[in-house]
This record gives sequence, C-alpha cells and structure tokens, in this order.
Amino acid sequence: MLFPLYWMLNASLLPSTDLVKSSPTWLPVHGTLQGYRRALSSQGGHLLVSLGVSAGTVVLVLLIAVPAAYGLAKLRAPGGRPLTFALLIAQMIPGVVMANSFYTAANHLRLLNSPLALVLADSTLCVPFATLILQTAMRGVPAELSEAAVLDGAGRIRTLLSVVLPVSRNAVVTASLFSFLFAWADFLFAVTLTTQDDRAPVTVGIYRFIGAHLSDWNSVMATGIIASLPAAVLLVVAQRYVAAGVTSGAVKD
Repeated sequence: MLFPLYWMLNASLLPSTDLVKSSPTWLPVHGTLQGYRRALSSQGGHLLVSLGVSAGTVVLVLLIAVPAAYGLAKLRAPGGRPLTFALLIAQMIPGVVMANSFYTAANHLRLLNSPLALVLADSTLCVPFATLILQTAMRGVPAELSEAAVLDGAGRIRTLLSVVLPVSRNAVVTASLFSFLFAWADFLFAVTLTTQDDRAPVTVGIYRFIGAHLSDWNSVMATGIIASLPAAVLLVVAQRYVAAGVTSGAVKD
C-alpha cells in the first residue's frame, strides 16, 4: 500500500516531461508544485462540497442511529429482532438500484445538484451500519449505570446523553468515521445526483478532471493526493477509537 502511495506522491511532484521518460525518476529532485496549484484551483470547490456533504451525513446518521440503537439495546423496543434483521438486509441492497430511486425522488423534490440530496442518499447506507455498531456497544454498557441515573431522577434522554453515550464513545467515533469516509468516497450517488460541475463533490470532480487532463499526470496525481489527505488524517487520529469501537460489546463479563 505504501509503494503505490509513494509513486503517487512522486509523480505529483515531477514535471510532466519526466513522467514520460523511458527510465523512471525515483526521487523528485527537480520537483515542482505546479500540479498542486492546478489541482487546488480546479478542485477547491469540489473539496468544500465533499466536506459539507460528509459532515452533514455524519450529523444525520448520528441523529437517527443513536436513538435507534439505544431503543434496540436498552429499551427492548417491540420488534427489535426483525428490525435488526432488516438493518442487515438493507446492507445487501446494491447501490445502483438505490441510485435510480434516489434520482427519481430528488428530481420530483427538486433536489438535484443539491448537497442535501447527497446527504440523504449517503445516510441511507450509513444508518444501518452505524445502528448495528452502536447497538452492540450499548448492550455492553452495564445496566447498573443506567439504573443509578434513573434513581438520581434522570429520564431516558438524559440517561442516553449523560451515561450511555460517554461509555459508548469509541463506537460513536467508529460510526462517525465510517459514515464520513463513505460519504467522502462516494461516487455512484454523487455522479447520479449532480449534473452541474460546480455542485459536484471531489470524487466526480476528479473523474472529470482526469478526463480533461489525461496527459497532465502530475496534476492528476496531485489531485489524488489532495483528495486522500482528509481521510488519511482522520484514520490516523481515530485509529485507536476505531479498534476499540469495533470490538466493544463483543466480550461480556
């Protein structure tokens, strides 16, 4: 994995003339940042769209998945097992099938080329996964903590916010991270629901940029490096939370 990343970084710093030589250039001794300047000038708006869509997806997913997981894990909501099974089935629906339905719905609601349409589309695939992750973590929260909060006069919402969520922090970070990464890397919904270049996220922007600059490989590689940075930084920062969040609730005393 590191070797392809090195070649992307190396190619993004080399002039286009060096990239077509018969012998490879291992180090960008005479490197240039011209590719990054062109990439930022053309992809800056797309990066902002992707950041907004990804952040909005995380917020919407947590607003839906947290209470849903709490109800399934702690409140013993009626029909909990069929609902959990339905969440698993939802993960198996092909995205291309959903994309066609989303286009029809967004067209009727006049949401085409709107970040809201992308947030709603991305959330439909992220909510089931986040609910299952959070449900498993919340089941591992000792019942004594919730009972103590109830004795202190806390209601269900306050118990969730003050007791269950802090204990399930790792799972919340995990669900948020995977939701952000899915929305950031989404191409199918993005290319389906956006037809205007200035409203497209970075995945569609890169796709169209490559088509227009196929001979300018240092700009193409620079675009790939820039688009990978937010995801790479988040993965490094949240790595220990993700490792704990995936396994939380798996072992019981």
